[in-house]
Amino acid sequence: MDYSNKLFLVLLSCVALIISYNKVDSLSTTSVVGLNYSLLGDNLPSPSNVIKFYKSQNVAKIRIFEPNKDVLNALRGNREIGVTVGIKNEDLAALAANKDAIKSWFATNIDPYIADVNITFITVGNQAIPGDIYGPHVLPVIQSLTDLVKSRNLPISISTTVTTTSLAVLKPPSAGVLTPQARQQLVPVLRLLSQTSTPIFVNIYPYYFYASDPKNVPLEYANFNTDQIVVKDGALKYSNLFDAIFDAFLWAMEKEGVKGLPLVVSETGWPSAGNGGMTTPALQYTYIGNFVKHVASGKGTPKRPNSRIDGYIFETYNENQKPVGIYQHFGLYNPTETTPMYKLY
Repeated sequence: MDYSNKLFLVLLSCVALIISYNKVDSLSTTSVVGLNYSLLGDNLPSPSNVIKFYKSQNVAKIRIFEPNKDVLNALRGNREIGVTVGIKNEDLAALAANKDAIKSWFATNIDPYIADVNITFITVGNQAIPGDIYGPHVLPVIQSLTDLVKSRNLPISISTTVTTTSLAVLKPPSAGVLTPQARQQLVPVLRLLSQTSTPIFVNIYPYYFYASDPKNVPLEYANFNTDQIVVKDGALKYSNLFDAIFDAFLWAMEKEGVKGLPLVVSETGWPSAGNGGMTTPALQYTYIGNFVKHVASGKGTPKRPNSRIDGYIFETYNENQKPVGIYQHFGLYNPTETTPMYKLY
């Protein structure tokens, strides 16, 4: 049996688990696994065809990295798909400098679509924190946008996307702390988000930890492929690296006085090529299939047990305009073929 068929069967079982776990809700409104949709390719299907494809696969939510008008227009009338819209890092400085610029950005990029596109989140920057160039602008833009949507009573939440490079320590998870720069820039954002329990979006990639230290990071631990306890952290026990990274971020937030804040996994995935034997279709199949099963189980993580994980897989298509190497091979679907590499839902 090839990997596409195997993953299809795995994910069918995961859909059944998700339905069972959320007995009172429909799958279209409770699916906790979404897809990132980026457009750095010259052979990608048109946005209208992509949205049709999402609907055919019962994709309930997507994340786009900027307010692309073609994508947003293609989403009109498809309110069953929740949409997270990103603000480009390059736009942050101008938006932070002037509240009128915020109003203008919103009027241009969000207002025309509110009536018939289900925009649920706006994320201010992508991995802008920690960083000298974009990081300082994140907080004022979040604050201004939050004030704007509140003043209009709009059901849109404002957050930002960070990565685990903001963590100084990952092992054991309870030792997790923010780097000094992340602490300076991110903690005020976390405190602002905690006022309304708005999730922080975090990119979590066990692949990178495995690829950088394969001698000390077991493959089975990185791709959810063992039930054996690999890391013990007091009473908490870890059999997969994803949970360890997730919980390390929770510990880091708690050390800054932020407890109970929801966390959305904005990106996770595994490349299918680009780095020899560490990146194969089989490994991608294993990671994605096991991640979805983990989410569908409802087990949560050792530090936040029985708490549903909310997240997005990176990403929809392989993109040939990204840097050569692994970055062109995170896609779950091949844009030049009518048959998907994997069937997700």
